[in-house]
Amino acid sequence: MKILHSNILGEGKPLLILHGFLGMSDNWKTLGTQFVKMGYEVHLLDQRNHGKSFWSEDFNYDLLADDLVRYLEHYKLDKVDILGHSMGGKTAMTFACAHPERIDKLIVADIAPKFYPPHHQYILDALLAIPEEKLRSRSAADFALAQDLHDWSIRQFLLKSLHWVEKGKLDFRFNLRVLAGKMEEIGDALDSGAIFNGPVLFLRGSRSEYVSDDDYAGIINHFPNARMETVADAGHWLHAENPQEFMQFSAEFLNS
Repeated sequence: MKILHSNILGEGKPLLILHGFLGMSDNWKTLGTQFVKMGYEVHLLDQRNHGKSFWSEDFNYDLLADDLVRYLEHYKLDKVDILGHSMGGKTAMTFACAHPERIDKLIVADIAPKFYPPHHQYILDALLAIPEEKLRSRSAADFALAQDLHDWSIRQFLLKSLHWVEKGKLDFRFNLRVLAGKMEEIGDALDSGAIFNGPVLFLRGSRSEYVSDDDYAGIINHFPNARMETVADAGHWLHAENPQEFMQFSAEFLNS
């Protein structure tokens, strides 16, 4: 039985944090330590095909939710709070609706339960275009990536996943080949009958286009006890762009 890799910090009530597409648990280490100060045992997880977790040819939200079930059973966690960003938010929503008895509170960061058309193709194309000989230093990989991907902040986010697989050879921790073929699955909507009646906080970035006012009706259909807050001066990576306000909203909700 394959168990997701995680970094566990602190002691107290378990809080699982799920990263987004092409991310990993390390992206959340700074905010994770702040949740520890609030009295949480924070589990920073790598989802399958990401970070240090196992790779698989199979990838959809039902499987990602099943991975969480096995993780909870492995660590003997009965009931948890979950925070999920983007793809991780979809995983968290799927899990909450399928296993409502295992979750207390849910925070969903900058994603709605609707279908999203594939829109990461330009990033995947840039990654797939990196010549193998450029994966011998981070600066060379960045230079190669910059030929097609001009956004510095996105390149830095992706380059965090580089690691040495052997002397003189870098590679990404995410399973690029499989993920590139799973864009329809990553955009999937929640099943129409999926419902979680527990408390849910949806956070969106003020400059992000992922969650609009029009999405709120669909959110309430699945999550009748949900509320939505907007993090100022932030885009899709709202937790990194305005961590203070992100933590303020999260702390108020978790402590309520």
